[in-house]
Amino acid sequence: QVQLVESGGGLVQAGGSLRLSCAASGRGFSSYGMGWFRQAPGKEREFVAGITWSGSGTDYADSAKGRFTIARDNPKSMVYLQMNRLKPEDTAGYYCAADRSWQGIPTREGEYDYWGQGTQVTVSS
Repeated sequence: QVQLVESGGGLVQAGGSLRLSCAASGRGFSSYGMGWFRQAPGKEREFVAGITWSGSGTDYADSAKGRFTIARDNPKSMVYLQMNRLKPEDTAGYYCAADRSWQGIPTREGEYDYWGQGTQVTVSS
């Protein structure tokens, strides 16, 4: 079982940057793939970025490519999402998730086993 707690959200102007953090506790973190999702009001939760258990592989939604970077620090049980050149359409709740399956980098919400409570990101125009 893994518990996930996100932090680092906030209000930022368009073009600015934020770094989200996800702190994991419990056993098995270093063997789990990790992902970041987001959900805007009235919309479905969508995949943003994912990273393999070792950190050797990453995947991004088209909306995140070139602007966002996912990274992990296994000894510290942390996952990060660096977000640059933020846009108003990036406004959403951002969620960290863990996948136990060792099946690459899942992009669907239902493929993840553990979720954090989320952190809000608001980008003003």
